[in-house]
Amino acid sequence: MRSKYYPEPFKIKMVEPIKILTEEERLKKIEEAHYNLFYLDSEDIYIDLLSDSGTGAMSTDQWAGMMRGDEAYSGSKNYKNLVSTAQNIFGYKYIQPVHQGRAAEKVVMPIFLGPGKYAISNMHFDTTRAHVEIAGARAIDCVVAEALDTETYSPFKGNMDTKKLVELIEQYGPENVGLIIMTITNNSAGGQPASMENIRETSEIAKKYNIPLLIDAARFAENAYFIKTREEGYKDKSIREIVLEMFSYAQIFTMSSKKDAIVNMGGLIGIKDDEDLYEEVKLKTIPLEGFVSYGGLTGRDLEALAIGLEEGVDLNYLRYRIGQMEYLASRLDEANIPYQYPVGGHAVFIDAKKLLPHIPYYEFPGHALAVELYKEAGIRSCDIGSYMLGNDPDTGEQLESAFEFTRLAIPRRVYTQSHLDVIADALIAIKDRAETIKGYKITWEPKILRHFTAKLRPIDY
Repeated sequence: MRSKYYPEPFKIKMVEPIKILTEEERLKKIEEAHYNLFYLDSEDIYIDLLSDSGTGAMSTDQWAGMMRGDEAYSGSKNYKNLVSTAQNIFGYKYIQPVHQGRAAEKVVMPIFLGPGKYAISNMHFDTTRAHVEIAGARAIDCVVAEALDTETYSPFKGNMDTKKLVELIEQYGPENVGLIIMTITNNSAGGQPASMENIRETSEIAKKYNIPLLIDAARFAENAYFIKTREEGYKDKSIREIVLEMFSYAQIFTMSSKKDAIVNMGGLIGIKDDEDLYEEVKLKTIPLEGFVSYGGLTGRDLEALAIGLEEGVDLNYLRYRIGQMEYLASRLDEANIPYQYPVGGHAVFIDAKKLLPHIPYYEFPGHALAVELYKEAGIRSCDIGSYMLGNDPDTGEQLESAFEFTRLAIPRRVYTQSHLDVIADALIAIKDRAETIKGYKITWEPKILRHFTAKLRPIDY
């Protein structure tokens, strides 16, 4: 049954015209882009679902805050406001702004990781895995088995497999596990939430083995919403109460604020109460991001981020936000198009392995579907699968991902119900000719994070 569309809790005050290319023009553009959607110009996109990172629409309050930017090199009032706001929301004593999430990872990961070390996560996303490997360590995924079954309902498919976590710690030795990372929501597993019970249990294991627990907090508010709506005992808790409890179980967090804080640029590092760790973070931030009170951001960016943190935990906004995913998912249900079920918080993850079973993992079905979406309707999306996962850092062999997803990441406060219908209609049209879609071969790739800049061509069978 089609999900009721939850109406936007805002009115549109400014619009940006978008161009619609012809099919012939789109075919030419994707060929010129070497079949890599990152190379496409934004003006050649009708609906852009490449990422929900930094692509949201800011509010009138945020734009007004931009006018209050204090561009002092040190000690700006916007920095003080951001720190105070973040302290209240997360309950952490020390807050360090950086320009985005991967900057936070660049600062933090080398503190805990190096050659011979391991990071264990409910599932690493691409940049997190890259920063673990750049530090010389190895990234181990430890998501629950329920996540691997994309068709069966489970409310918290983003959970850590705590039994396996203990086994991995014992296998590698607690002294060699530099970090346990809890990604909320779990992006690589399909935007799936982690339960409070699971976060708590993971925290207890981390404490038992004296391993720091880090939260990747990019979509913390969406995770809190799922806890409120799906987990027993939290129905009557506010989003802010749930957030405070989630973060109480970790010692540090990194955050791309370009997601749930609804800003175009910004990130955060949070440290609960370890002053020595905070001093080390500051020392590493200064050469990489600039002075600690701006962390690679302007004063106006800091202010917009502070306001966005408050707006991102608003229940009405979150109900609409998750409601968009539920509406699009219900359209796919009607057409029997497979996706990671139940739908997650920031995106719908199409199960390309099931939709395109004739394409093997080493020919990248998730990427093939993403290219086809652009050809069909000018929709840009991306692969979350073997193409993104890349090669084994030790052997150079192509890794096989547990999932072959095409991610439809929905920007915040940007698209309407009509746009979601266009997306659904395009996928339905593609499904009808799925067997004709070809896989892809990489013709050039860098050593890490290849999906951003690699060049590909379709395979002629």
